Amino acid sequence: MKGAEFIRRVKAHAKAKGLACQWHPDLGKGSHGVLVLGSRRTVVRNPKDEVKKGTLHAMLGQLGITLDDL
Repeated sequence: MKGAEFIRRVKAHAKAKGLACQWHPDLGKGSHGVLVLGSRRTVVRNPKDEVKKGTLHAMLGQLGITLDDL
């Protein structure tokens, strides 16, 4: 899954659950950005690149959701 697809799926999940979700590409350093879901947040690497499996699960954990939620 690419970073942009991850952001898109998290936004769709937030919309379905009625949660606030915001993408802040300007808050990260370089190509990194911050994704905020409710009161939780995670850093997303370059959205154009593929997200590694371990990184994906770590970001999901930081947001308090599972891969099945997406």
